[in-house]
Amino acid sequence: MLQAYQGYFENGRFYTSGRTIPIPERKQIILTILEEAAQDETMTKDLAAMDDFINAIKASDEAVPEFERIKLREVEL
Repeated sequence: MLQAYQGYFENGRFYTSGRTIPIPERKQIILTILEEAAQDETMTKDLAAMDDFINAIKASDEAVPEFERIKLREVEL
């Protein structure tokens, strides 16, 4: 059965719609690299939400509290 998935490569991994795509060993694969850059809908929505949040803070008359900085790291589940 022929299957096709749209996504993007980043750091040696293939990402598509938040799903993991199992690729069986020793199967023939056709890989097509497109000219346009990847537009991840989730990332686009997250960045827009962050822009809205920052603009709301800037437009507010209230004092913005200082928060302690923390380090976050990516964890693969």
